[in-house]
Formats: sequence, C-alpha cells, structure tokens
Amino acid sequence: MNAYKMLVITMLVLSQSAFAEVAVIVNSANNNNIDAKLVKKIYLGKTKAFSDGGKVKVYTLPSSQDDTEYFRKKALKKSNSQFKSYWSKLAFTGKGTPATELDTAAEIIAAIKKDPKAIGFVNSSDVNDEVRVVLNY
Repeated sequence: MNAYKMLVITMLVLSQSAFAEVAVIVNSANNNNIDAKLVKKIYLGKTKAFSDGGKVKVYTLPSSQDDTEYFRKKALKKSNSQFKSYWSKLAFTGKGTPATELDTAAEIIAAIKKDPKAIGFVNSSDVNDEVRVVLNY
C-alpha cells in the first residue's frame, strides 16, 4: 500500500473516532460504581436500580442520531433495529419500559442534572461540569 492510501485511511479512522465518541453520564451527586456491564444491563432493562437501591431513570437520544447508533453498537452490542426489536418484545410482554427519549444532548444533561438517579449518554463534546462522566465509548 502506498503512503498516500495509508494517509487517507488513517485520516478516515481518526475522523470517525473523534466524531463518534459518546460519554455515559450521571448526576454529579451519584457516587455509585458504574461500569460497562452495569450500563448494558440498565439499557437492556435487566437492572432497574443502582447499587444503592435508587431506581434508575434512563435517557436516550433518538435512534436517528449517529451517537445513539454508535452507543448501541459499542455499549450494547446491538444495531438500532436489534435494539428496537428487543424492546418491542419486552414492552409487549410487560417486562420493561424503554428509556425516555429526548431530542438533544442539552435536554439529557438538564434532565440528569435534576435527577440523582438518572443516566444517559451524549456526544463527548457536549459534556459539561454539571454532570459526571462514568464511561466513554
């Protein structure tokens, strides 16, 4: 492979990773230990509370947003269609309630800032000091 092709490939990889990074965020007062395994359980409805017993309020961006698709692939190992199908089955059988969908990162940050038991994800570039980042993907 010549140097030009290698440079183009490198630039594409770097631009994609810079564009796609998402941060899982919680309220600044939330001191629970939150790892990737717990995030997956929360977003798949397998866990409904943090370790301190507080019921989790889960937020997501719309499926049409790139950050949502990226988060679902990286954190949940599911495509958007697999995720929707999974939740359709749970909701139909009464075994779960999907995350609350908000339109923008600003709305998710505002909701999490108000609720110590909330969790969500936003593009890393949207994070501010009003929330605590627990994971990056």
